[in-house]
Amino acid sequence: MEESLPIENCWFLTGATAVGKSQVGLILAEKLGAEILSLDSMAIYRGMDIGTAKPTADQQARVPHHLIDVAEPDEDYSIDRYLVAAHAKVAEVRGRGLQVLFIGGTPLYLKALLRGLSSGPPANWELRAEIEAEVAEVGNQVLHERLEQLDPLAASQIHPHDTRRLIRAVEVFRATGEPISHHQLQFEEGRPAEDCCVFALRRSREEQHERINARVDSMIERGLVEEVRQLTSDGKKLGRTAGQAVGYREVIDYLAGGDSEVMLANMKTRTRRFAKRQGTWFRSLCECRFVDLEGEIDVEAVADKMIASAGE
Repeated sequence: MEESLPIENCWFLTGATAVGKSQVGLILAEKLGAEILSLDSMAIYRGMDIGTAKPTADQQARVPHHLIDVAEPDEDYSIDRYLVAAHAKVAEVRGRGLQVLFIGGTPLYLKALLRGLSSGPPANWELRAEIEAEVAEVGNQVLHERLEQLDPLAASQIHPHDTRRLIRAVEVFRATGEPISHHQLQFEEGRPAEDCCVFALRRSREEQHERINARVDSMIERGLVEEVRQLTSDGKKLGRTAGQAVGYREVIDYLAGGDSEVMLANMKTRTRRFAKRQGTWFRSLCECRFVDLEGEIDVEAVADKMIASAGE
């Protein structure tokens, strides 16, 4: 798929990990008469349940959920595949006369749904492996400096620590001689927030960190280590995409002989960093209306506030 057009007239509920999207989303969906489409790049994988905070059976019984459990963990599920599936599911849900509510925190998926996507050429795995080896040898910062020479616009939008996007940008230039930003420029313009129903939940930095730490502890208590052990038993491996999921890589390192305390600390640190990057993405999207939360919330009131503001 060379490009995807924006999806129009849907509701979106997003926000950083552990902010409280699922709790608010269920009530909002019920009030709207909507079905929920996942906006999570890792919830698509079967068996990756605890670490992705996938909707429970009870939640899915209350409101139908879609775009979860659609791929095996060893598959490389691209954003193109997601967008094709999302467009088809939106048409299906609307065919039943219902609203569509996307819920999740994957920023690139959100941007692609709102503005469309031109993803550039297909992956060149041989070239990508060469660039990965280059990163291992010289480091992210050096590769980022090289990207600044090749594609200054892309370099300005990609953090040196964002290895996956950094490698992809260099790969596209070396494969085609054309900057990846040239493929994306036509999709950069967004619409004013008042013309959209895109709500981003957020909390203070301190509270967000506390919630993340508590969530990581809960995931370990609920059996994340055993979940990963099952996913990687009998020589099985997670695919390139699934293997990047926050928490899973740390558990895999632990199962290979790591320390449990180091695993836990690394999971919390990486999740906090991920949440910070999510926040940066959401602030860059003019479509987002921010809803500030604090402590235990009145879910009904939050949902009503969003519905009322959308009608103004």
